[in-house]
Amino acid sequence: MSSRVGASEIFDPAGSGYHTFRIPSVLAPGSSVLAFCEGRRHGAGDAGEIEVVLRRSLDGGRTWLPLQVVSAARGKTCGNPVPVIDPGTGDIVLVTVQNGADAVELSLARGTDPVDGRRVFVQRSSDDGASWSPGVEITAQVKPDDWGWYATGPCHGITLRTGRLVVPANHSSVPSEPVDDLIRLNGGHCIYSDDGGATWSVGFVDRNDGPEINANETAVAELPDGRLYFNARNHQGTGPARIHAWSSDGGQTLDAPYAGIPEITAPGIQGSVLCLPDGRLLLSTPVHPSSRRELTVFVSEDAGESWKPALVVHEGMAGYSDLVLLPDASVGIFYEAGETSSFATLRFATFAL
Repeated sequence: MSSRVGASEIFDPAGSGYHTFRIPSVLAPGSSVLAFCEGRRHGAGDAGEIEVVLRRSLDGGRTWLPLQVVSAARGKTCGNPVPVIDPGTGDIVLVTVQNGADAVELSLARGTDPVDGRRVFVQRSSDDGASWSPGVEITAQVKPDDWGWYATGPCHGITLRTGRLVVPANHSSVPSEPVDDLIRLNGGHCIYSDDGGATWSVGFVDRNDGPEINANETAVAELPDGRLYFNARNHQGTGPARIHAWSSDGGQTLDAPYAGIPEITAPGIQGSVLCLPDGRLLLSTPVHPSSRRELTVFVSEDAGESWKPALVVHEGMAGYSDLVLLPDASVGIFYEAGETSSFATLRFATFAL
């Protein structure tokens, strides 16, 4: 692979009316590129009034249209955008979550606030992201009553060759009795739709039965043989920082539980995966073991069984990222980076194969 080319800052909080932009997610329908993220209005934290915002490129990521707001509600956190294409209509389906702006993750994980707890919504666009339908709540379809925390992605979803839409996600189980370590109740899962995003079902649900694996933020790719490859953050588990699993039935179950990826170091952070037309898999993640630095793209030529580093996208401070295949067969990466903060700005870069 070549060195990084064409990196540009496309979300800079300076003069934007937002305090911070975070949580990148990118999709490339046709010749367009849609870059979603969270616009955090009053602070950098995960709580507070947050909107889902978007910038569109009509020329493969070279230039970008002005910011537009896709999902916002007074007094709410709106976030974790996961876009995917409905193959039947060509519509873009966007799955997001909401909760009360004053609620924090640990209180949401306890499941004690049904009014301001995590809720899941779907929107649609039939004009390549220029306009969006109002959000339709699907919480009852995809979030069991005994789940507290809930997060889609954060990254893009995928459309399988069968037409199924798959959105990677994670959750926490509400404890039946008080526990000191709520983090240990995390788990990965996915949701899927077989009717273009009209109705949704819960697919596999990961269990964390020991201290080694604690699946959290999740990404997915479809392999050439039809299996799905899931790659997740191991959030404060004692095993390797990244974990993975495979599914042979479109995400309904896992072939085996999540296992660690020993050859990848990371600081405990989200990552993205992308399957290329030639069958190779890409993974993006910072690799410094204790600091969000050195955003690196890894490649696998054996369906995710093993990985090797291929390209350093950003040597300095960098955070979350998402990968996308562009119409000219190059790869785009939409990522957090900065000089004094790992999420000072959101940038878009391309690299060739």
